[in-house]
Amino acid sequence: MNEFVTFILLSLFVVMSPGIDTALLTKRTISDGKTEGFKMALGITSGSLVHTFAAAFGLSAILMQSAAAFEIIKYVGAIYLIYLGVSSFFSKKEKGEEVPDQRAVKKSAFQQGLFSNVLNPKVAIFFLTFLPQFVHAESGAAEQLILMGLIYTLLSILWFFIYVFFIHYLRTWLTTPKVQGWMEKATGTVLIGFGLKLAFEKQP
Repeated sequence: MNEFVTFILLSLFVVMSPGIDTALLTKRTISDGKTEGFKMALGITSGSLVHTFAAAFGLSAILMQSAAAFEIIKYVGAIYLIYLGVSSFFSKKEKGEEVPDQRAVKKSAFQQGLFSNVLNPKVAIFFLTFLPQFVHAESGAAEQLILMGLIYTLLSILWFFIYVFFIHYLRTWLTTPKVQGWMEKATGTVLIGFGLKLAFEKQP
């Protein structure tokens, strides 16, 4: 029971810590609203599920043992984050600009969150190193990892939805031209920084 409480508390700490997910959610919610922020949150947490099952069935372990696989995923993820960051500096909408198809927007928000998570090998490392600390040897390891991954994902969804709602509540102030321009550049810089950090990350 104590281990479970420890797992919940540590998971909440990790989920609530500012990082790539926070930057992406902030950017998307400010630029496109609460609904798109929720969709991106679902994409990010879906990525967590991918890493959960990968860790449970050993795929992440294979990734960590293969220098080539790690480098490929790392650089693809880094390039994607840098792309998202750079695009923040060119995302201002002109008056009279055609409104994009809503299905395309929905797909883009979810996919951005999903790809940013799945293509980040540091997330794979996290699931491989964090979750196994709470696995009991006498029980099925895969089942325990999946259960903990589902709990972690649920906590992530709850926190991200609260965060998006809070950002949306302040959106009127945050979407003033001056503040939005500053926020776009700030989140863009953060994303580029995370991308560069990921690119130079050494294989553990």
